[in-house]
Amino acid sequence: MTTQLTDTIVNTLPRAKQRRRLSRVGIIAFGVLAAFILLAVIGPWLAPFDPNQINVGERLLRPTGEFFFGTDALGRDQLSRVLTAIRPAVIAAFTATLFALVIGTALGLIAGFWGGKIDSLVSRIIDFLFAIPEYLLAILVLAILGRGLLNAAIAIGIVFIPRFARTVRSATQEIMARNYISAARLCGRGQVSIMLRHVLPNITSPLIVIAAINLSMSSGAYAALSFLGFGVRPPEPDFGSMISDSLQYIGSDPWLIVPPALVFVTFILAINLAGDALRDLLDPKSVKA
Repeated sequence: MTTQLTDTIVNTLPRAKQRRRLSRVGIIAFGVLAAFILLAVIGPWLAPFDPNQINVGERLLRPTGEFFFGTDALGRDQLSRVLTAIRPAVIAAFTATLFALVIGTALGLIAGFWGGKIDSLVSRIIDFLFAIPEYLLAILVLAILGRGLLNAAIAIGIVFIPRFARTVRSATQEIMARNYISAARLCGRGQVSIMLRHVLPNITSPLIVIAAINLSMSSGAYAALSFLGFGVRPPEPDFGSMISDSLQYIGSDPWLIVPPALVFVTFILAINLAGDALRDLLDPKSVKA
């Protein structure tokens, strides 16, 4: 018995060590992500200059003590614009993910719970949305709604609805075959009660994981749309438009693209690492021995 217990402890040590290491990475990632959220709130007040103030006499200055990130082609302070650009990036990512989460969860839950013709109808809608290329669908939605931060977030949310709906539908169908669902029906519980009290709480883990993944994808999608000119209205800054404006000076002033690109990559990396840590926490099978 003692030998078996010792072997069990020894065999679990590498896995426990790996989990602790992943936990540290996750804590750092969540800390960086929390810092970005905080900067999204107070960033514009921390900006040393007006991010939209044009000063042609100080255009394309390299980083100095006064202008820490330098200035752009119109003489606007890059640090101030980067701090201001964090807010639309965070708002777009979280708004798009929340929109897709709510609508996609409702569709997938209804389809997986009731099945039959309702399932067929929802599945056809999901397949139709999947058949359209994602960025083309987002641009089509923006052509109807018009450009802007909120409209871009809604367009991205519509694109990601099928991902949530398909995941929730599959998880719901699996749960509906469980014995406790049959027991709830025998106890006389209503359909809505079973759906909300027995099905929805049991699909929370995969929902959190896919939401974390789509948070990163939503941020990247918004940057791509703003790069094409569908983001916030000029002269308000965001990462995509700043990177787009910097490309024409990549040969003569390559440092101009570094601050917005580096901050944006850090934001995406923090989301991805936090999502991975969250997945490992909610799904122990994903941690390799």
